[in-house]
Amino acid sequence: MRTRAVCEGPVALAVMGDCPVTEHELRSMLPAVRAGRWAELTCWPGSYWVVADSGRQRFVCGDLAGIRAVYYTPRQKEAVWASEPGLLGCPLVPDAPLLAARITAGEQHWPHCTPYEQIRIVPGGSGLLLAPGAPPQLVDIRCVEPVDDLREGAERFGRALTDAVQHRVRAAAGAVGADLSGGLDSSAAVVLAADAGTVHAVTYTDIYTSGEDMAFAARVAEHTGTRHTVATGSDEQLPFGFPAGQPTGAEPVLEAAMYAMDTAYLHPVRGLPLHLTGHGGDIVLDASSSCWVRLLQDGRRREAHRQAVAFARLRNTAPGPYWKALKQATDLGRAGSLERAAGALERRPIVPEAATGSWSWCRLGAGASWLTAEGRYQVAALLRQAARNRQPEYADEFDQWAALRSIGASARGWAPYAETLGIRPAYPYLDNDVVRAAFAVPALARRSLATYKPLLRAALPGLPDWLTSRRSKGSFTAQRIAGLARHQRRLDELIASSPLAAGGLIDPVAVRAALAQAARGQNATVIADLHQLIVTCWWLTGQTARKEVTAC
Repeated sequence: MRTRAVCEGPVALAVMGDCPVTEHELRSMLPAVRAGRWAELTCWPGSYWVVADSGRQRFVCGDLAGIRAVYYTPRQKEAVWASEPGLLGCPLVPDAPLLAARITAGEQHWPHCTPYEQIRIVPGGSGLLLAPGAPPQLVDIRCVEPVDDLREGAERFGRALTDAVQHRVRAAAGAVGADLSGGLDSSAAVVLAADAGTVHAVTYTDIYTSGEDMAFAARVAEHTGTRHTVATGSDEQLPFGFPAGQPTGAEPVLEAAMYAMDTAYLHPVRGLPLHLTGHGGDIVLDASSSCWVRLLQDGRRREAHRQAVAFARLRNTAPGPYWKALKQATDLGRAGSLERAAGALERRPIVPEAATGSWSWCRLGAGASWLTAEGRYQVAALLRQAARNRQPEYADEFDQWAALRSIGASARGWAPYAETLGIRPAYPYLDNDVVRAAFAVPALARRSLATYKPLLRAALPGLPDWLTSRRSKGSFTAQRIAGLARHQRRLDELIASSPLAAGGLIDPVAVRAALAQAARGQNATVIADLHQLIVTCWWLTGQTARKEVTAC
């Protein structure tokens, strides 16, 4: 890992990670350290940690997405921080109620919490300020400078993304690896990378993969003259296999279920100095229907209604229920929505309902129907606590930062798998500069009814039209269904014996019924929650086994 540091007397500044900053540039920021202008220390390109000391205060932060995490825990006189939970020097006790709550209602409501009791994380977009005798303080480092429309922000975003890809490729001084799924995000990264150096692109396919994805991947490789290796998977690579020797990591991540697939398609680029991915492109290039709730929050009801109805009709969804759900989200607000969900859990067992597809501050998914009475009580208490916490109250702002932190946690959680596989991943879409440039563009402008991911086309007009005009997106749903069917018995045993079931938080009988339905392809709506539950149970089981080995 690259590290640069400078100091003048008691004032010091260090940057660690993927950042092209020079010693001269670092030294020029020492006055900002003296003055406590902490956010200015995060404005270089890349993904990195910053540690600064003014002589009176110490400031620590990672990147905006949270890939470079900062964990901390209070001690008697001061907080202790580290880049990994295991370095804090305190017991790693999994927080089972919180993990159940994340499965039930999503992780976005507890951005400061980790899977461990008494260990907190600095949320993406914040830094940690420490001073002797004072409690730890969070500092806002988002520094997003809004623009009025897509056109105004596109040029800056294009420069930021191009630099994020190409400076890494040039610094690698040799061939680099790259994911090439055929989607817009990875394809754009490969096109930019090929203009700066030699790229070896890799694609995974199997009998369940979209033929359209494969066709686009092949066309991008031909267009760029990129070496392209396609790995054809079999049933051995289906999700949820959890092969022997797979690392568990510091936190549960969805990618854990895809380890066999990753092992197969990434082998040809093992050991290369860099591997580019399109991870995070969906977050910065697009926006959710939270932008229509924001219109309602701003009093722009007519515009919100027009766009929501048009979108519902494009999706062959009834506009009435869709519009009603958006209005309800606006009326309740964030805290009201969490209180409402908590009340629903406290009253009675949850019966899964058909979702309208509209955005919600807090949606109780299928996982809520698997909770026991004790589980519902525990999750409801956590939701009420979250309702009192400070978070953005504008829907689009809340949603984009929650989505960014989630995708950052996914990338962070994949790090031990990458190390085992000999891969050095890079996430250009999640660089600080790229995130700031994207979020400067209003979410409403990034959410187009006519064009898919309009920011990409506007920012990189040199991309081929046949690529940027693509409106479809591949999915791994078919692979997940097949994986659930192949490993059903083993997964059923994993869930029934997990700490969540043993602790009385989930009902394994209810989960077994949902798993059987999903494995038969009869209920695809529960797959996302099952995926989250399965990787959480697998991770918890690994933590328990590790603790038993340590005790021995």
